[in-house]
Amino acid sequence: MAYIINPEKCTACGSCMGECPVGAILEGDVYSIKPDECVECGACADVCPVEAIRQE
Repeated sequence: MAYIINPEKCTACGSCMGECPVGAILEGDVYSIKPDECVECGACADVCPVEAIRQE
């Protein structure tokens, strides 16, 4: 199951983007994760300062 970013919690800080080993995170006003590219490593969730990322 891929990870998802809760748009209500995401502050678009960019912490997760640098941690994703496959570049599955899309930048924007609120970040999002491309589920077909996510390798479910959890690196993004580990660094999110507002705990906006969880496994779906």
